[in-house]
Amino acid sequence: METYLVTGGAGFIGSNIVETLLEQGHSVRVLDNFSTGKKANIERVISHHSLVPERDYIYSSSSDMRIRPERYPRLFVIDGDLRDSDTCWRAVSGVTYVLHQGAIPSVPRSISDPVATNDTNIRGTLNMLIAARDEGVKRFVFASSSSVYGDTPTLPKVETMPLLPLSPYALSKLTGEYYAVLFYKLYGLSTVSLRYFNVYGPGQDPLSQYAAVIPRFITALLSGNPPVIYGDGEQSRDFTFIEDCVAANLSACRAEGASGRVFNIACGVRTTLNELFKKIRDITKTHIDPLYEASRPGDVKHSLADINQAKDILNYLPVFTIDNGLKKTIEWFKKNS
Repeated sequence: METYLVTGGAGFIGSNIVETLLEQGHSVRVLDNFSTGKKANIERVISHHSLVPERDYIYSSSSDMRIRPERYPRLFVIDGDLRDSDTCWRAVSGVTYVLHQGAIPSVPRSISDPVATNDTNIRGTLNMLIAARDEGVKRFVFASSSSVYGDTPTLPKVETMPLLPLSPYALSKLTGEYYAVLFYKLYGLSTVSLRYFNVYGPGQDPLSQYAAVIPRFITALLSGNPPVIYGDGEQSRDFTFIEDCVAANLSACRAEGASGRVFNIACGVRTTLNELFKKIRDITKTHIDPLYEASRPGDVKHSLADINQAKDILNYLPVFTIDNGLKKTIEWFKKNS
């Protein structure tokens, strides 16, 4: 049986990948220290699939991982840290594919604490690559970010254009990409890097200090409060629905001709934050105006992806537009608020 390891599997994107892999009948292993990921995301997956403790799933600390594979046929959740190389090695042992989502996923946090971002996002990624190489993993998929492009004015963003990261977070993701390419060229480990553009969808955390804009807007409007827009609101983003992001990850595991390459994962359409706010306000049928505050350091002005390479090689074709993605997301928040 093929086993998938999802690092950061308790996070928003990671838990959705875990959910889809279980739906497809795969055996899944999760590595997460729950510093930003939430056990509630894993519990939701367990409940949805009616998994039985010990028989169908196991929680384990990283120091107690030497458990026979037959004891975790569906889901094995490891509470461990990417910064510990021994933990990474044990988590990867016996795995077919690694989907490396684990990171400190915040531009503002990386600016306030660059050392933590460096240790987790760079050293943690290097630890995982070494473990995957030594264990003979079939493919290593690295979650990168559109932030690596920085504020270059050229649109759309093409994978081959010059890169100009503006934050320690963006730099950490670019470094991870470079390491992934090097491990393919030097050691023959098949790696693929996916540059995510503003992933959103049901279940995204709106309460974090570093919450993404869409859940912040939705929850503010549903609670009758004005959301904050940083800057003039004319900055634009290419928003990617979570189901499209998950599909890209699974395609990246098996696509031929993808090794050692980087792909934009997005919708291919840009929306300003003012337009986004109006769409959410219309769908929620509210009449609240936003509050405008100063721009935040490290934020880019415009973002739009060229996704032709992902279409050609990964067979990636986004299903969700910003409009139907927002409707599905808002419906979830209404039911779960």
